[in-house]
Amino acid sequence: MAGEDIHKTCLVVKWSGNEYSVNVDDSFTVLDLKKEIKNVTGVLPERQKIMGMKFKGKPPDDTVLLTDMKLKPNTKLMMMGTREEELDKVKEPPPDLPEVINDFDIEEEEIAIENREEYLAKIDKRVKEYKIEVMNEPRPGKKLLVLDIDYTLFDHRSVAEQFNELIRPFLHEFLQSAYEHYDIVIWSATSMKWIEVKMKELGVTSNSNYKLCFMLDSSAMISVHTPKYGVIEVKPLGVIWGKYKQWDASNTIMFDDIRRNFIMNPKTGLRIRAFREAHLNRHKDTELLKLSKYLKDISNVEDFTELNHRNWERYRPKRKHDKTESEDAV
Repeated sequence: MAGEDIHKTCLVVKWSGNEYSVNVDDSFTVLDLKKEIKNVTGVLPERQKIMGMKFKGKPPDDTVLLTDMKLKPNTKLMMMGTREEELDKVKEPPPDLPEVINDFDIEEEEIAIENREEYLAKIDKRVKEYKIEVMNEPRPGKKLLVLDIDYTLFDHRSVAEQFNELIRPFLHEFLQSAYEHYDIVIWSATSMKWIEVKMKELGVTSNSNYKLCFMLDSSAMISVHTPKYGVIEVKPLGVIWGKYKQWDASNTIMFDDIRRNFIMNPKTGLRIRAFREAHLNRHKDTELLKLSKYLKDISNVEDFTELNHRNWERYRPKRKHDKTESEDAV
C-alpha cells in the first residue's frame, strides 16, 4: 500500500504550560503542522508562532517542508498563540479574583536548612560537576544579579499573538541599568534549550546595551527536604560562589517570584511580584522600573547581608552629608 512508505514522525508542541503530541509525515509543510496544532490546541494557524524551527528567510508556510528542517522524533517546539475566544475575553477585564500566591511560608525553616551538611554536600557536587557555558567573562569589581525568567521577566502561561506582548514592561531598560553595576546571570528551573529560546525571543541575548554573563538551568538546582512541605527544588547561589570567588553573599542579589528558590541563601534573595495576566497588567506594571532604582541605590553597599530585601521599596540610600555627620559625631 502507498501509505506504508510514508515516514511518520511525532513532534511535541509546548503551549500554555501543556505539551501536545503531533504526528507529521515527510510531505508536511509548516502550514500542515500548524493545522495539526490547531486540532489539538484550538489556535488558528495564522495566530501561531512556532519557536525551535530553523530555516533561512521567511518563505510562506505552505512552501516549507518539515523534512528540510531535519526535525528528530519527539523534538519539542514552543508555540505562541491565542484562541479566538480568548481574544474576545481580553477585550473586557475579568471580575476581580483573589491573587494566587505559589509560595511557602518558610521563615522558620530557612536557617536550619541552609546549614545542613547534606545540602552543602550537594552544592559542592554541583560546583564540581555542573559545567557553566560563559557567554561574557565576569567583569572585575561588579556585583552579581541572578534573575529568574518565568513570571519574573515575562508571563510564560498567558497566550498572545506576539511574544513581545508577554514581556514584562521596562525589561530592557532594567537590564541596561543593572548592567552598569552588576554582572547578570539567568537561572531558570527549566532546561537550557528553553532558556536559550526564551532569551532569544525576549531579545535579551541580542541586545547591545547589556550582556549576560552566563545562564543556569534546572540541572544546577538541588533538592532539599522541609518538614512541612516535603521535597522541593531550590536554587543555591553557592553553586555560583563555589565557581567564582569574586562573588559571595555580600555582593550578590537574586530576584525570583518564588521565595523558596533561595531557601539556601535567604538573605540574598528578593521576591519579585509575579507578572501574570500580561494582557491586563502590561500597561500598569512598574516593578522592574522600581527595582532598577533599588539596584542602583544599593550598588555602593559593601555587604548586602546587612540589607533586608523584604523592605526594598522603603529603602533609602544614605546621603554623603549623613555619613559625614555621623563621622563627626564619633
